[in-house]
Amino acid sequence: MKKSLLAVAVLAAFASFAGSASAQSAVTIYGVVDAGLDHQTGGTAGSVTKVSSGMQDSNRLGFKGTEDLGGGMSALFVLENGFAVDTGAALQGGALFGRQAFVGLKGGVGALTMGRQYTPIFLSLCGEIDPFGCGLAGNSANLMSQGGTPTGGGNAARTNNSVKYAMPLVSGLSADVTYGFGEVAGKASASRTIGGQLGYNRGPLTLRLAYNNVNDATAANSAKVTVFGGKYNFGAATMHLAYAVNKGAYTGNTNVRQADSRDVLLGVSVPYGAGTFLASYIRKNDRTAAANDANQFALGYTYALSKRTNLYASWARIDNTVANTAGSAGGFYTVGNATEGGSGDRAFNAGIRHTF
Repeated sequence: MKKSLLAVAVLAAFASFAGSASAQSAVTIYGVVDAGLDHQTGGTAGSVTKVSSGMQDSNRLGFKGTEDLGGGMSALFVLENGFAVDTGAALQGGALFGRQAFVGLKGGVGALTMGRQYTPIFLSLCGEIDPFGCGLAGNSANLMSQGGTPTGGGNAARTNNSVKYAMPLVSGLSADVTYGFGEVAGKASASRTIGGQLGYNRGPLTLRLAYNNVNDATAANSAKVTVFGGKYNFGAATMHLAYAVNKGAYTGNTNVRQADSRDVLLGVSVPYGAGTFLASYIRKNDRTAAANDANQFALGYTYALSKRTNLYASWARIDNTVANTAGSAGGFYTVGNATEGGSGDRAFNAGIRHTF
């Protein structure tokens, strides 16, 4: 009996200590697990149906935390790993924390962070403007750049070796500026990135103006992307609009460099009960002699099973002015999702996403 009472007392003391330690901890573990079926058609090799990973949101495991330093100042960090749930493989080239990795300070005058961070274009377009949130088959990155790169290899949504300053929110106004060091000896402008965004949030209105400029390893070529857009919540529906100027950048699913293009996005999101209907139209106007124009039409639906779990379905079609032929020189845009670039000009996907 005495041993039982002692055991209960020890367990109670341990539980009390663990609860106290947990309450004092400022570190949060979070993530996304997303998978479903993806049917792609119109590709050079024919149609394909597969289990795909991270179609609405890329899968991730993250750690973030803050420490109160006193006087209104706090330290903060974010470490975020990307992975494919269908194979378990690491994404972002196998980097341990390839999605995000930064540390910094935050206080009354704003926040200063250093590391691998999202571009202002990505934060504006994907975080606020695109009704699909740069995911599902309606991903705006199928035709629009999230930050650009002048050397190919995909869409640079993140900046390495970057220092970012974000001002505190004042009367709905926000602003931040990012500088990514190229770290090329003897030439400071080589591989350098400069970007920033201005924002306004007040009531139903959200506006964003974002810019990103990244040089190649010799500073001979650069990718410049400017996006202006926003959304307005009418209650029954939210309207989305964006206009982008793209010079020398790539989109997320093609190795065709867009020397000069103008992109327009029109979208709508309509909540209905536990679900939300999504639709968007994107027009890419190639201003070069190649005239590799494209149009994307997309429809989607998400249904919340709980606060952390939802089902989704989405369909999109891209009409290209350049035919989908093997060995095509470029201009053929494909329907991808939050993780993959896709192989054809049409896709349908359906799956489940869980956040924690």
